[in-house]
Amino acid sequence: MIKPALHINEKERIKELESYNILDTLPEDDYDSIVAIAAEICNTDISLISLIDRDRQWFKSKIGLTVDETSRDVSFCAHAINDEKNTFIVEDAKLDERFFDNPLVTGPPKISFYAGVPLVSDHGLPLGTLCVLDEKPKKLTERQLKSLNALATQVMNTLNLRKNNIELENILKKLEIRNEELERFAYVAAHDLKSPLLSISGLTQLFSHKYQSIIDVQGLEILGHIENSSEKLRTLIDGLLEYSKSENVLQQEKSDIDIENLQSDFKSLFRYENDLKITFTSTLKTIYTNKAALSQILINLITNAIKYNDKNFIEIEVGISATDRFYEIFVQDNGPGIPAEFQEKVFQIFKVIAGKDRYGKPGNGIGLATVKKMVENSGGTIQLQSAVGKGAKFIFTLEK
Repeated sequence: MIKPALHINEKERIKELESYNILDTLPEDDYDSIVAIAAEICNTDISLISLIDRDRQWFKSKIGLTVDETSRDVSFCAHAINDEKNTFIVEDAKLDERFFDNPLVTGPPKISFYAGVPLVSDHGLPLGTLCVLDEKPKKLTERQLKSLNALATQVMNTLNLRKNNIELENILKKLEIRNEELERFAYVAAHDLKSPLLSISGLTQLFSHKYQSIIDVQGLEILGHIENSSEKLRTLIDGLLEYSKSENVLQQEKSDIDIENLQSDFKSLFRYENDLKITFTSTLKTIYTNKAALSQILINLITNAIKYNDKNFIEIEVGISATDRFYEIFVQDNGPGIPAEFQEKVFQIFKVIAGKDRYGKPGNGIGLATVKKMVENSGGTIQLQSAVGKGAKFIFTLEK
């Protein structure tokens, strides 16, 4: 018997094999199906997916064999991987000087015939083989060899898919941790910035009130700019906090929401707005969704409809309907409408279309970006229908 030599790039080959995290894993149907087909096509008693470890060959899948592994020293597959470009064939092991006294030949499973196709990674390194074995000497036809090679390719495709999925999961975990860290940083930074801003705004108001009689017009104007800038920055920080907290809102459980109660809640929320009419229209009695997310989306859309409305009497309609998979909800107003060239930009964070709202305050371009983020992360979509002078209608869906 001749022991198999180590692969010429053995160190790199072992590292490549270990990168697949496949050794000693449980049986899987995808691999078991391939070895069953290989045995059937080649008409052999045994078929294996054999992976060559440091000192053993381990069988990811097997048919016709009861053991899970054997020593690498007696492995036919360990010979096969040293010529990764060709199928390794032994038609009669009893007549081959490399194998005639091999314990796998002289004893169970008494191998006579062997054909193994190397399983080669994208880096050109062999991991093991897809092989077929039999107690009787045999010779495969060209069609059988071609089919065996095609099945080996499918084994590598399955292994690569598994490896890619593991790598993707690891990347997603890292991104999740990084996003959590960024969200915590954004929240803490925004929260810590609010306190000094409130102090600046309060001290400016106090200074203006107490010393306005001895400060000239230009000085009062400068103090007014300081106060307005502080308020604008505070509003921006509040928006960023809301945007960063939206992910936490989406984690809340779904529940049954009564439409009448929802309408009552929103009328109560905006009861101090003069010359405002909010109407809810729906044939549904209840919907089952994340109440916190739905409320935050509606609050943003209704607040925008009020702030940027140019009518003396504001009318807002909220419609709720359902399809097999989604709830479809719209918020329509009687405001000035949004020009077509700006309709895609309104959902982009920090994009401000209108200079100031009806109260003379500038927007921060965060509200609708938050809405879009929450809708899409809830498995839905959002779109805008609008024409200048005919109001705006925001239509969004939430997955049931």
